[in-house]
Amino acid sequence: MPQILPKLMSLGTAVPQHRITQADVLAILAQAKGQALPPRMAEILGNTGISQRHIAMPPEYYFDARSWAKRAGVYEVVAAQIFEAAAMQALARANLQAADIGQIVFVSTTGTMTPSLPSRMIAKMGFAPNTRCVPLFGYGCAGGVIGLGVAADLFLACPDKPVLLVSLELCSLAYDHARMDKKDMVALALFADGCAAAVIGAGAGPQLGAFASHVWPDTLDMMGWQIGDTGFDLVLARDIPVFVNSHFAPVCDAFLAQQGLTKVGMAEPACHPGGGRVVDALSDYLGHNLSATRSILRDHGNMSSPTVLFVLESLLSAGSISKPTLLTALGPGFVGAMGVLTP
Repeated sequence: MPQILPKLMSLGTAVPQHRITQADVLAILAQAKGQALPPRMAEILGNTGISQRHIAMPPEYYFDARSWAKRAGVYEVVAAQIFEAAAMQALARANLQAADIGQIVFVSTTGTMTPSLPSRMIAKMGFAPNTRCVPLFGYGCAGGVIGLGVAADLFLACPDKPVLLVSLELCSLAYDHARMDKKDMVALALFADGCAAAVIGAGAGPQLGAFASHVWPDTLDMMGWQIGDTGFDLVLARDIPVFVNSHFAPVCDAFLAQQGLTKVGMAEPACHPGGGRVVDALSDYLGHNLSATRSILRDHGNMSSPTVLFVLESLLSAGSISKPTLLTALGPGFVGAMGVLTP
């Protein structure tokens, strides 16, 4: 019997209700500091490529004392809301019901619950009681691409029912803003909240091809979190744009060569944007302006793992997947994640 290859049948996205512009953020930061921001810091924060973002709670919430328990409570409520909204949109676009899904892959690094969020959504959304839930934690910004690859592998192993991937991050809840140091201000100016869902199955849609990841040794200080007293402390190196061309580029070239592909002749890539300078570095390497990636960064900020799926949804909506399409993301590890879709 021939192997049933996984297709990306649909995508759905959702964001929390609270919208904040980058101008709002700069004003809030100055107020919290009690003085105008240093010109160099204001320039850095203003040149992120972001115009607006969505966050889980109103801005004033983030400057009150917040315990781990309180933040976990907000994660539980808001994450459930946008999980359901994105998943229902993806299911509707694939002409499926929740009960049609056999497995749920759930990617999130900004909150965790036991039982996991997808397990809690089984009865609420009408998934079958025997639906397998596969939570993936710790991949950060690389989680969207890695999760899509895992979902494709799970469908290949058990192709009788479609697989639902849900990538969800509430980055705004992760950090404690009491100290207001440089890294905290970068987190405030860059990260956002959102959720993307994808249905992987045997229906119509682009085919999910090869996926791969690469971890570089001695790079733990490039990106990630350290556990602080009241929240996560951001680890984020300044030289990630340089790393794109010096380290990621040859690895990605080798990945494409293994698939018999080159950057020339492919469709517009779907890249996790990271920030403005990272997009510029990726654009230089890939030889493409990355307009969809820039547009998602401008309108939604860096939502961590789901961001690349927002970009992919934009490309699909525009009918841009007419050639092989490269997906890329960089995340803690330091890891590069890559995947290919073919029409």
